[in-house]
Amino acid sequence: MNRVFNFSAGPSMLPLEVLEKAQKEFVSYGTTGMSVMEMSHRSKAYEEIIFGAEANLRELMAVPDNYSILFLQGGGSTQFAMVPLNLMNKNNKADYVKTGQWSKKAISEAQKYGKVNVVASSEDTVFNYIPTLDPSKFDKEADYFYMTLNNTIYGTHIPDSLIPNTNGVPIVGDMSSNILAERYDISKFGLVFAGAQKNLGPAGLTIAIVRNDLMGNAMDITPTMLKYDTHAKEKSLYNTPPTYSIYFAGLVFEWVKSLGGVDAMQKINEEKASILYDFLDNSKLFKGTVVKKDRSLMNAPFILPAEELNAKFIKEASAKGFVNLKGHRTVGGMRASIYNAMPIEGVKALVEFMGKFELENK
Repeated sequence: MNRVFNFSAGPSMLPLEVLEKAQKEFVSYGTTGMSVMEMSHRSKAYEEIIFGAEANLRELMAVPDNYSILFLQGGGSTQFAMVPLNLMNKNNKADYVKTGQWSKKAISEAQKYGKVNVVASSEDTVFNYIPTLDPSKFDKEADYFYMTLNNTIYGTHIPDSLIPNTNGVPIVGDMSSNILAERYDISKFGLVFAGAQKNLGPAGLTIAIVRNDLMGNAMDITPTMLKYDTHAKEKSLYNTPPTYSIYFAGLVFEWVKSLGGVDAMQKINEEKASILYDFLDNSKLFKGTVVKKDRSLMNAPFILPAEELNAKFIKEASAKGFVNLKGHRTVGGMRASIYNAMPIEGVKALVEFMGKFELENK
């Protein structure tokens, strides 16, 4: 079996152990005689899968009892509309922190439903840092306060220690690219959401964790399928959910638990990031693009002195089995996404290759 080290920003690398277990169960799950793909979402066998996945995620993230875990569809992009439709329901305004492409899209979507106050932005330097959050700029009457916790394209993140005190205004966190990768206190948030295709499993599943008191007051124009309480009342079985993606995410939850949980996963991720960033900091050829204190554990963009060198590196890296390293068009250069499933060996091998490339291209 010839597997590459896949540094894609998403869909991304998945744990080999999980892929192999899913492979074994693909044709027949347990004693059911059928694949999960063929299974009725109303069956007892599938209820065990989805409710077991929910219980494990609740344990891993220490989700309080007054929050609902919802298995949804539509990706993070649908959440850009779902959040204001459900939460921008009292004063029709919200605070947003602009730290990258996805927060820009979220802002644009929210502006269709109410007033958006951008309390801080790092757009002035192509989002290579996290802006200082000044509480004096927060709107006390905002219906919610919105943050993108990890910026996939630009390689910055907001750790739990920097979650601000909003004096009771519910905080919404887009956790799409660092869910289960680092510890957050969920009780600080009113709502967090994440697309599955970076750290949790195949594309098609979106997870939302919503404080119960924030549901049930959606705008009148909100479609039934875009109301959080629609799905909470039916335990994510209002309609046919993305059954296989949920099953696969459940296997990933079990895998994270087997490694010691989120805290252990964070330590591994910190080690991986340290290996890569230490190389970049000491290299005379490669250069990281993010302010050091704000560097993501998941996505590390870097550049070489010339575009032709960038192209040469990407081509040679791919030939050696280091794939999907091309950076986003707004940043250029390279980007190594080192999500939970990327083993330490993959990062060490990449750094070794980068060192050889540097010696050959002085």
